[in-house]
Parts: sequence; structure tokens; C-alpha cells
Amino acid sequence: MHEAQRSSAARRAVRRRSQYLFEAFRPPGFRSGRAVLLPDRRTSRLVDSPVFVISSQRSGSTLLRVLLNSHSRIRAPHELHLDSLQVQLSADYAGDVMGELGFGRTNLEHLLWDRVLDHELSRSGKDIIVDKTPSNALIWRRVAAAWPNARYLFLLRHPGSVLESVLSRHHDAEPESAVREISDYVTGVQEARENLSGLTLKYEDLTASPERETQRISEYLGVSWEPDMLEYGRKDHGPFKPYFGDWSTNIGSGRVQPARPLPSAADIPEPLRKAARIWGYTDC
Repeated sequence: MHEAQRSSAARRAVRRRSQYLFEAFRPPGFRSGRAVLLPDRRTSRLVDSPVFVISSQRSGSTLLRVLLNSHSRIRAPHELHLDSLQVQLSADYAGDVMGELGFGRTNLEHLLWDRVLDHELSRSGKDIIVDKTPSNALIWRRVAAAWPNARYLFLLRHPGSVLESVLSRHHDAEPESAVREISDYVTGVQEARENLSGLTLKYEDLTASPERETQRISEYLGVSWEPDMLEYGRKDHGPFKPYFGDWSTNIGSGRVQPARPLPSAADIPEPLRKAARIWGYTDC
């Protein structure tokens, strides 16, 4: 290789490594400090129209998933954490090789994510798949880029109740840190609602009127409502354990449990009050 060629190859390698570091600290979907949808020209997917639950942590997404998973046509597995599945181009030239095929690293990750959904859907024998991982609220731009025909269920819960649930579950959690984290989630949920079409639900309504709310969901997804959805305790939904979703005694009871009373306005930290008001919790 001539000196000029070696120098050019070295510069390309440095640029690629710099791009990987940039993406590690500023995820795809952001340009010049402003959020934008990622273009993805590889729109052919094995699963054309998956369903994503967009919610904060501790918002009842595990309850929603087991109700949906009890339907004969809907597969709602445990949390999939698609954002943790990443592609590493281990050779300096791999980016150029894949680029010649029209693939960037982000596109390759989207193909991997799609294959995971297809595998689980095929294994279940059903025809609709739902992913309820809370971190979807933080990567909704990538989800929308990966699946242009995706459908969305926006699951809201009073942010003050989310905070109470986080602090009661994680006794070593620092309240200020928990508020910041929850604020990031609810901001992601609201941004997704403002940019994507979907069905909005409230956890409090789901627990108070599960039949009515699951009927709404069934209509949105284009399936007939099934009474078995309310008898989720009779079905096998896989393990209830950390990182798979909620593992509390409530979810393990096999029955929809009432939501806890809403917190008073005085108990809601200021960073969470705005979202609570936007979401219709008018006592905030």
C-alpha cells in the first residue's frame, strides 16, 4: 500500500472511531442539539408493524403486557431491551464494506432488532407482537426509524405515583436522582406522544376498568376483544423477575389490583408537576 493510501485509510479509521464515541454519548436521533427522526432506507422488515408500549418505569407496563399476552393473537413477551443489542464493527474496514451494501451500524442494529421480534413472534404462533420495555421511551426516535409502520400504546401513570413506586421498590434510591430519572422518562413519553400516532391509556383507568380499556386496545390493534384477557393468571407469561418486568406480589396475584391513591399536590416534586398537568392530573 502506498503512503498516501495508508494515510487515507488511517484518517477513515479515526473518523469511524470518533463517530462511535460520538454515538456513545449522543445517541442516534440527535443532530446539532435538536431531536430529529432518523432516516432508515432499509424499510423492509420481517415484522412490519410491531407494537411498542411507550411508558415510564413503574407505570404498569407489566400488567398491560400480561393482559395483552392473554389474547390468542397477541404475543407480549418480557422486556426485550432492544437498545442493549448493539452491533460492533471490529475491523477498521468493516464500515466501508457494509457501507457499500447500504448499511451503517445503526441500520445493522435495526435488522438485528427486527430479527429478534420475528423469532419471538414465529415461536409464539401469534401474529401481533408487543414490546413493553420502559427504555423505549428514551429511544422512540430509533424505534420509529426502524419500523415506519409501528404502532404505539402510550401508557401514562401519575408521575408522583411513579416516584412513590420507585422509592418503595428500591429502598437505596436517592429521591433527587429518582426524580431526574423519572423526569427523563416522562419527557420521552410526552415527546413520543407529540410526534407519533397511537393510543393513549392511563394506568389508573386500566386498573379501574380493565374490560373497557382492553376493549379500546383491541379495537386499536384490529382484533376482537377476548374475555380471557382479564384472566391473565390462568396463562403462562414467563418469569416475573428483575429486568424482565415487574415481579411484585400484585402482578403475581394473577388479578388486576387497584391503583394506589394519587399523591397530594404538595408531595409531587416540581420537575414532575408539569407532566402531571399535561397528562390530565388536574390536582397538580
